[in-house]
Amino acid sequence: MKFGVVVFPGSNCDHDTYYVLKDVLGQETVLLWHKDHELKGVDCVVLPGGFSYGDYLRSGAIARFSPLMREVREHAERGGLVLGICNGFQVLLELGLLPGAMLRNKNLKFLCQFVHLRVDNPATPFTRLARRGQVLRIPIAHFDGNYFAPPESLAELEEQDQIVLRYADENGELTGETNVNGSTAAVAGLISRRGNVMGMMPHPERASESALGSGDGRLIFESLIRS
Repeated sequence: MKFGVVVFPGSNCDHDTYYVLKDVLGQETVLLWHKDHELKGVDCVVLPGGFSYGDYLRSGAIARFSPLMREVREHAERGGLVLGICNGFQVLLELGLLPGAMLRNKNLKFLCQFVHLRVDNPATPFTRLARRGQVLRIPIAHFDGNYFAPPESLAELEEQDQIVLRYADENGELTGETNVNGSTAAVAGLISRRGNVMGMMPHPERASESALGSGDGRLIFESLIRS
């Protein structure tokens, strides 16, 4: 599996993600500059976390116009794998590769903490090593992580099993308290109908070594490697 990590002005998790994929997991990994028009033959494109273009206008709203996004869209339309993490998830929403939008967190505060995530769909390239209902401990770090979808769209997401991860407690129960940012239906991770594009607000690259407090994030990357 060859990975490509996109670098935007304002990205701050690009090298973290590159390190995990290349040095921790031993995968061929390249950095992709946002102004380029070449994906360098990668199998999976990763849009990392950070503050692309300073999050001016809306989070991800300017990044969607980066030249490389044309190639990313075409890659996705061909069935290529795309993973958007935090700001990368926001970019995928702006690109229209995933449905819905991001609002400010319900308490209007930046959140930086570990959360528990329940795996609701293990039958994806991103979660194939998980079991349904498994709980992962992975950190978040965002201000605009309150996922929103109107009722008709949410019903479709539920019907198509596109909600992959939800904010839960350590036992996998959904409560108002565990839905820390107020996301519709406690959505923390979402997949495209075709199943090759996923966005998630938590940071798996920050939970890929036990020394950092959790190794649960490796499951996402190792699932992709097995794809």
